[in-house]
Amino acid sequence: MSFELRHLRCLVAIVDAGTLTDAAIALGVSQAAVSRTLAALEGELGARLLRRTAREVSLTATGQRVLPRARKLLAEADQLVAEAAGRATRLRIGHAWSAMGRHTLDFQRRWAAQHPETELQLVRTNSPTAGLAEGACDLAVVRLTPDPRRFDSALVGVERRLCAVAADDPWARRRSVRMADLVGRTLLVDRRTGTTTPELWPEGARPVVEHTQDVDDWLTVIATGRCVGVTAESTAAQYRRPGVAYRPIRDAEPVAVRLAWWRDDPHPASAAATTLLTELYQRG
Repeated sequence: MSFELRHLRCLVAIVDAGTLTDAAIALGVSQAAVSRTLAALEGELGARLLRRTAREVSLTATGQRVLPRARKLLAEADQLVAEAAGRATRLRIGHAWSAMGRHTLDFQRRWAAQHPETELQLVRTNSPTAGLAEGACDLAVVRLTPDPRRFDSALVGVERRLCAVAADDPWARRRSVRMADLVGRTLLVDRRTGTTTPELWPEGARPVVEHTQDVDDWLTVIATGRCVGVTAESTAAQYRRPGVAYRPIRDAEPVAVRLAWWRDDPHPASAAATTLLTELYQRG
């Protein structure tokens, strides 16, 4: 298949303008060129896209299916050119579990107000780099230090560690717990993206560990009372679920929150996003 973006632009121009003549004016070409380009596209696709009369054009059933895809492909192509030229109009920030915690909404609102030219998208990907290595995002909020050979990162804040227990667990009536208290419980851990590992406890005094791969599964098991969890406070902000209670761990080391990006290809908005998120964490 050898059709090009210009073929799709021609189709969209005809539909938006309403006639081949007006489409030719919008594209700055002759009407004959518009007719040839449309015919070439229909030939490549093996289907008629438009019904043409002397006064107007209308989409065929196939054309109605093709047009939205054509618009999407053209928008993606324009976005690609803008990003390659350092004029990004979209910023995708990945996260594995809980985005920016209680700062998430403030970040979204302030970003929209301060940078209306750059659309913000939050993308959840349960991987160690929150989708950065997979190409799912441009920046990633991570709570594990990324590989410095591939990624740069900036520390934007810290979060307390909390213990997650079933709502009817006796610990749910406590004001806080200690790390040593957890040794006698079964700890549920996400081995790919979780901030909790058995190494947080001294060797020989570590809790029994079971594993999960998703925050929803993690919460579901904890709500049964069979396991407990240890997590950053952002999880409590993003996942307030009936059946699960969160209590501070008063002697646990805090969790570092970083914003990460590719070392060899930083997004143009990296500095602005880092500054804003750091300000939010510093406000408390």
